[in-house]
Amino acid sequence: MKYILTAIIGLLPAFVSSQTLRYDKPAKVWEETLPLGNGRLGMMPDGGVQTEKIVLNDITLWSGAPQDANNYAAYKQLPAIRKLLQEGRNDEAQALMDKDFICTGKGSGSVPFGCYQTMGELQIQFGHGTPTKYERKLSLQQGLATCTYTADGVTYHREYFTSFDDDISIVRLTADTPEKLSCKVTMSRTERGTTHTADGTLILSGQLDNGIDGKGMEYEADVKAQLKGGTLTTDDHALVIKNATEIILYISAGTSYKGIKNNITQILKTAMAKPYAIERQQHISQYGRLFNRVQLYLGKGLDETTDKRLSAFYNNPAADNELPVLFYQFGRYLSICSTRPGLLPPNLQGLWANQVQTPWNGDYHLDVNVQMNHWPVEVSNLSELNLPLAELVKGLVVPGTRTAKAYYNAPGWVAHVITNIWGFTEPGESASWGATKSGSGWLCNNLWEHYAFTKDKHYLKDIYPVIKGAAVFYNSLLIKDDKTGWLVMSPSSSPENAFFLPNGNHASICIGATIDNQIVRDLFNNIIEASSILGVDAALRKELTAKIKQLPPAGVISKDGRIMEWLEDYKETDPQHRHISHLWGLYPASFITPENTPDLAAAAKKTLDVRGDDGPSWTIAYKLLFWARLQDGNRSFKLLKEILKPTFRTDINYGAGGGVYPNMLSAGPPFQIDGNFGATAGIAEMLLQSHAGYINLLPAIPDHWKAEGAVKGLKARGNFTVDFAWKNGRVTTYKISAPAAQKVKIKINGEIREIVASKL
Repeated sequence: MKYILTAIIGLLPAFVSSQTLRYDKPAKVWEETLPLGNGRLGMMPDGGVQTEKIVLNDITLWSGAPQDANNYAAYKQLPAIRKLLQEGRNDEAQALMDKDFICTGKGSGSVPFGCYQTMGELQIQFGHGTPTKYERKLSLQQGLATCTYTADGVTYHREYFTSFDDDISIVRLTADTPEKLSCKVTMSRTERGTTHTADGTLILSGQLDNGIDGKGMEYEADVKAQLKGGTLTTDDHALVIKNATEIILYISAGTSYKGIKNNITQILKTAMAKPYAIERQQHISQYGRLFNRVQLYLGKGLDETTDKRLSAFYNNPAADNELPVLFYQFGRYLSICSTRPGLLPPNLQGLWANQVQTPWNGDYHLDVNVQMNHWPVEVSNLSELNLPLAELVKGLVVPGTRTAKAYYNAPGWVAHVITNIWGFTEPGESASWGATKSGSGWLCNNLWEHYAFTKDKHYLKDIYPVIKGAAVFYNSLLIKDDKTGWLVMSPSSSPENAFFLPNGNHASICIGATIDNQIVRDLFNNIIEASSILGVDAALRKELTAKIKQLPPAGVISKDGRIMEWLEDYKETDPQHRHISHLWGLYPASFITPENTPDLAAAAKKTLDVRGDDGPSWTIAYKLLFWARLQDGNRSFKLLKEILKPTFRTDINYGAGGGVYPNMLSAGPPFQIDGNFGATAGIAEMLLQSHAGYINLLPAIPDHWKAEGAVKGLKARGNFTVDFAWKNGRVTTYKISAPAAQKVKIKINGEIREIVASKL
């Protein structure tokens, strides 16, 4: 049996197309360029022939600054708001909140909040003739992009990577005929950037607006060229290279965030002193330590360019079982490239942005988006990539304590719907969306999942004060609902959604929205377990154990058979709304399962049927995850097909129409990386689940994948590593391993059994 697994896994390296994005022409728009990143620096080359344009990014480049936008008198309105809600006057309660229960100043719409921004663009002007034999590639296995073409009888080759070794971006240009490389290298930024040359270095630098005195974050990008043959001269704003055979461009960049900018000169010097072949190999090795942990095989695919494969898959998915593998591994690639321990988590665009004003500020939305960005990392064996999020959340505790006091006169800490690198925790500027306060509790679920997968007690001890502070806040806000007798929060809301009142008006503010009830239950459960493991806070543990019994159930079924989104069975203003927050108990939590709560599972299915299968890409990905948890592989696959729908749309979209761009980045539209990450998590969830107290192999495998397949290196809760292979929908061999041999329950081909996991 082990031989079967080894044999099938051994096939994987032969299927190189499942690890490579491939194109036969330059990118015409940014959404066709190839994303490269090393967790800090980003680079997106377009492969242009006459002019190569490469968008540059640094994940730490933000405008804005820390601010205090709390209304410290807001809590005085809390009794009046609660009274109006108890009387069913939700619209009046919301109007009062819009007056006194929002952030002061301009909120997220202005500079003190700030936004994630592009660093600029590098241009390489060649002036080559019409190309033939053109090919662009992105190797996921190596973290390398290439571009090759023939022009005027000369074959030109380019290689690009953001080094995981020396933390620098590198572009290598070669020609197969000596002295045929001539180009002009420039850099630019649409605002707050100037370029000059000094000592053979091209320099782009500037300072962003902080919304206070204009003196915000500083940044700099330095470019130096190393030649074989030819000459290098400079003018005021360019490097000019003539008649070279090889050119290596080194791009060292940084910002004043944590003093990174101070190191770029030394980084440049170190990288240039190293032979290119060694730099390249060490980059591939360091990157590969993360990427090569997981291998997946689902069958053969098409030998076509990626854009053509996307179109073909949408029309006939049975013809290309490799494309879902490519999309899954691309999601893992994006995680590895857009964050690293010690820095920032991926934002709404990961780290890839080509605008100064990014959509929705390129910030951290706390009502699904930043959480979704991290859903694939644990199961996909990239656990350490959850740690930057934990650090970001730690940074919210102090400002969140001020916000808890200002708006609720409550202990602990809270964060609402949006945050940034500056620690924004206040409500947004409109109560309809900005008053949702489940953000901090939802973040704590992500923090807990890292412990659930790793069982790292040192980590648990480190984050325990954070999750405890959030639990203390929610615990202090629970009040008894007059109609049901349950303990609920008031005011409450279901993220970004609204309902009709009997008077015909609509509102978003309510008592005890379902997601709030579910998050509080989850957080209290986790505090009870954590405090017991750590041997602390026995009194709090006892109090929360009693409170849980008084919370609403994890799901309440409405008269029409759906999960209720609110405590009252309101009619929603948009039955196909993009958020489906009342199914939080299905995923990421595990309160709703087909085995343990079949009635709630059936109600969840009906909820999803009414919501429909379209939406922005992140919504489609979330629905994929819901159906995987409901163990419906074919419906999950239908959602996967929908998210892989080719599109070029870049308009701001809140409804139907999600998909992927030719470079496989997800389209909201516009580009939002959460769709990539949610779908990556969804594919893993179709193959492996571990939330119900046992490891379930192939819980939601679609018919398209049943013939044969294998996976190596997925992770299950409890710090188990899982390899298995299947044929005709049945697992034929498996291996479960852990740091130490231990018992574990698994479900294999419909049967739950207990085995001993082997030692890694």
